Amino acid sequence: MSAAGKSGAMLEEDPDQTYENVLAEIQSFELPIEATLRSVYDDQPNAHKKFMEKLDACIRNHDKEIEKMCNFHHQGFVDAITELLKVRTDAEKLKVQVTDTNRRFQDAGKEVIVQTEDIIRCRIQQRNITTVVEKLQLCLPVLEMYSKLKEQMSAKRYYSALKTMEQLENVYFPRVSQYRFCQLMIENLPKLREDIKEVSMSDLKDFLESIRKHSDKIGETAMKQAQQQKIFSVTLQKRNNVKFGKNIYINNRSPDERNKTVLKHAFEEEDENEEEVLTVQDLVDFSPVYRCLHIYSVLGDEETFENYYRKQRKKQARLVLQPQSNMHETVDGYRRYFTQIVGFFVVEDHILHVTQGLVTRAYTDELWNMALSKIIAVLRAHSSYCTDPDLVLELKNLIVIFADTLQGYGFPVNRLFDLLFEIRDQYNETLLKKWAGVFRDIFEEDNYSPIPIVNEEEYKVIISKFPFQDSDLEKQSFPKKLPMSQSVPHIYIQVKEFIYASLKFSESLHRSSTEIDDMLRKSTNLLLTRTLSSCLLNLIRKPHIGLTELVQIIINTTHLEQACKYLEDFITNITNISQETVHTTRLYGLSTFKDARHAAEGEIYTKLNQKIDEFVQLADYDWTMSEPDGKASGYLMDLINFLRSIFQVFTHLPTNSNDHAAMSGKVAQTACMSACQHLSTSLMQMLLDSELKQISMGAVQQFNLDVIQCELFASSEPVPGFQGDTLQLAFIDLRQLLDLFMVWDWSTYLADYGQPASKYLRVNPNTALTLLEKMKDTSKKNNIFAQFRKNDRDKQKLIETVVKQLRSLVNGMSQHT
Repeated sequence: MSAAGKSGAMLEEDPDQTYENVLAEIQSFELPIEATLRSVYDDQPNAHKKFMEKLDACIRNHDKEIEKMCNFHHQGFVDAITELLKVRTDAEKLKVQVTDTNRRFQDAGKEVIVQTEDIIRCRIQQRNITTVVEKLQLCLPVLEMYSKLKEQMSAKRYYSALKTMEQLENVYFPRVSQYRFCQLMIENLPKLREDIKEVSMSDLKDFLESIRKHSDKIGETAMKQAQQQKIFSVTLQKRNNVKFGKNIYINNRSPDERNKTVLKHAFEEEDENEEEVLTVQDLVDFSPVYRCLHIYSVLGDEETFENYYRKQRKKQARLVLQPQSNMHETVDGYRRYFTQIVGFFVVEDHILHVTQGLVTRAYTDELWNMALSKIIAVLRAHSSYCTDPDLVLELKNLIVIFADTLQGYGFPVNRLFDLLFEIRDQYNETLLKKWAGVFRDIFEEDNYSPIPIVNEEEYKVIISKFPFQDSDLEKQSFPKKLPMSQSVPHIYIQVKEFIYASLKFSESLHRSSTEIDDMLRKSTNLLLTRTLSSCLLNLIRKPHIGLTELVQIIINTTHLEQACKYLEDFITNITNISQETVHTTRLYGLSTFKDARHAAEGEIYTKLNQKIDEFVQLADYDWTMSEPDGKASGYLMDLINFLRSIFQVFTHLPTNSNDHAAMSGKVAQTACMSACQHLSTSLMQMLLDSELKQISMGAVQQFNLDVIQCELFASSEPVPGFQGDTLQLAFIDLRQLLDLFMVWDWSTYLADYGQPASKYLRVNPNTALTLLEKMKDTSKKNNIFAQFRKNDRDKQKLIETVVKQLRSLVNGMSQHT
């Protein structure tokens, strides 16, 4: 219950007691007075007045008690005052003494205060110094590390600087992060990192530029090492071939002698070049790459660095793969091109193996495939301009070394060896062109006469160059002559040289002996069937080549044909591939030289016919003469004398063997028959020439005298070997035609026409009609047949009748045809 509630309750019970209680409460100061007073005023209407009365009464009681107490203590108060007054004087003295003591004490304490203040100040300074030392001890490592960072930056030790930055950020800066200098340092670190990236990237650019300039030196060193390794391997292989008895005869030297020489030269060269083997690290400082890669790895930007490096290297690859326009002119141009490419990929291979992720195998394979396609296209284009086989061969050797070098670094090079087969075809073409010139020079220098042999030494020299065997010739005493001319052994030697040259390209192509044998035989076949054959045909068709030279060419081709089997043996000795092997290609020399002989024979016949035509063109007949001269024409006698001399040359050619005799006789017989046939045809065409309009009987008789000389020539056997009157049959057409007109035996001709046993079987009606019409026109103008008209006019009618009958025969032949 609250105090107000209690007061109200007390006023209801006993008002006087209640007011007493209220006053007691007020005096006690224990209860809140507000509630007590409120209970006095709120409970009864007259409570305030009564309370005031009670309060006044209480106050009077207290005043009485105070008065009583004061009266009770008054004397003591008076005594105390009296005592106090007595003490006052002493108090004043004491005050003076205290004041003086205090003054003296204060004066004495001033120095102490000063010293105390000094002590306090020193203590404060000492505390501050201790604090500073503690803070400096905390900051000094940071400053030392930052100073170390600056030194590393100055010394371009950027990777160490980045590591120092990491330590500063992770270990040292958190300890002093409240200081302003630390904030400045923290703010400066990103800039330092960017500076490091820029400087390292600049170093990388310098490195890329440096390796671009030094790629050729790197590639040259790598290719040189690969070549030395290959020479050493080939030398060991050849030594093993000698050990296991593989006989390869080249340049008439035995395997033991040749391989000993090869080994000697190889080891001498190895001793001369015995020096410290340089590696790519010795030629190039890769530290900028490593440093830049580590820096970007630490900075967490490794991918950016990888992309930039690969992009720049691809650009450099395109520059390296771009050849100079005149690269095909010299081998140095190709060598510089290859060394730069090898240097580029040697660097990439080194980067692949010493770094993690900067260059991957997939990336290098992609880059190599791109480069390989470009290289093949460039080599295919530039090699097509090469016309010198020596340059093509050096190019092939460079490509092989180039391929072997890169293969040693793990790059696939099969496509390069496939390209070499294309270049090999081109090499063969350049060889064929070169040997075409060689053959032409040999033919130009040849005198087309049998080789004279004075003594045994000369004979042995010829036999050592050309495989000639003739037992009959060997039995003859010196001096003697070989049937062939000087060009034959020269041609044989040059064919062997061609095989050597072709073999040079086939070496180091990683092909089997069977494939090399096939390539050698095919290229030799091309030399024989295309180059040599073409040179022979061109030689045969040259205007200055006479009939004697053509006969000698025929003899030469015979010996070259016989030498083809020795060429096959020569190739077999080189490749160790037997000719009995199923897939072995045969040489086509037989057909080549046979074709050349046929062409030479044909040229002999053609030249003879041309010479006959030249003599026939000198003919100057008077086709209107009334009487013959009584002797043969001069041009014809000259022609016959020429033919006799020519055929005497044919028959007096050296025939050291039955084959040569048979060949010479056959050519002479064929030439003689061809000449007689051509002469007969030319004389027939002279009679039937459309421009010749008139022919007299005297001209026919003169013409008959010339034909008689031709028949006498044919019957005189200008060339031995003809049976019976075979050669005379060449003039049978002329003879029957002239006999018909000379005898004027038209009745027999017309009666027997078409009969196998006809006397004038070889006379064509059209030919007889043409000649008869020419004589008919002459009779009208020159009165040749006047005697017939005088003696018997019926003969004129007979001529008319014969002409009509001949025309009917000609028309019948046309209708039948």
